[in-house]
Amino acid sequence: MTNVSAMTALKTLSATNKALQEVQARISTGYRVAEASDNAAYWSIATTMRSDNKALSTVQDALGLGAAKVDTAYTGMNSALAVVDEIKAKLVAAREPGVDKTKIQSEISQLQGQLFSNAGNASFSGENWLSVDSSSIGYSATKSIVSSFTRSSSGTVTIGTISIDITQISLYDAAPDAAAAGTAILDARYADADGTMQADQSTGGFTVASIDISALTNDAADTTLLESYIKGVDHALSRITTAASDLGAAKKRIGLQQDFVKSMMDAIDRGVGQLVDADMNKESTRLQALQVQQQLGIQSLSIANSNAQGVLSLFQK
Repeated sequence: MTNVSAMTALKTLSATNKALQEVQARISTGYRVAEASDNAAYWSIATTMRSDNKALSTVQDALGLGAAKVDTAYTGMNSALAVVDEIKAKLVAAREPGVDKTKIQSEISQLQGQLFSNAGNASFSGENWLSVDSSSIGYSATKSIVSSFTRSSSGTVTIGTISIDITQISLYDAAPDAAAAGTAILDARYADADGTMQADQSTGGFTVASIDISALTNDAADTTLLESYIKGVDHALSRITTAASDLGAAKKRIGLQQDFVKSMMDAIDRGVGQLVDADMNKESTRLQALQVQQQLGIQSLSIANSNAQGVLSLFQK
């Protein structure tokens, strides 16, 4: 009634077939932990880290977009630096008695137009940091670039950003003078007396964007005014130089952060792989061994079943 040998052989064969299925699944998927049932702890860690890595991939895209915006503003600022430097040279040339200031003003006007055009064109993805309107709805003086995604030991997620204060780099501000408060470099008002920035931006003085020397003469008062223009432009030039330096530093930092995020993504991939990836060399060797065991198990079960056939010979006449 009971074939003990066959039962033992069947149990061994079933265990071998189960192990064979596991190995075949690992070889076909490439994972030794493909589902939560394989190893709940490792599967949970790997799933969370894969999600974080996907977030880091988005951070990398955001850094690329931010780098493009900074690079666009930096290019526009360098162009403005060259043009303002040229305006300063024209004003210094106009200081020489007997020079036709009307003709020099014609050149300055062209340069002023070029400055406005360059600042207006320094736009990327709909954002312009050089030509702004601080009175517009939704205006923000600080631009943030997503730079990191961090998960603490308690599971709290933190988004890191790189902040850029565009009040320090904007060249033009379409808002009224009182609202602009002199933050835009070329729209800021400088005093007629000494070319220093005015505390009250709403009245008097001059701006680099609106300097006009065509009506100036060689008398003492006009000469003093021209010298204040030169000082004001030089002050603006110094501010543009500082702004370009700040943008260059931000550009460098973004580049370093991009390299770091890429390294972090690679490190996470390696860490997840250590937890869940299958060792193909080991699994292929085990597969061959299990296939041999399966064949032997089938043979053993066949022998155990055939042994029971001997009982029939006792009933033969």
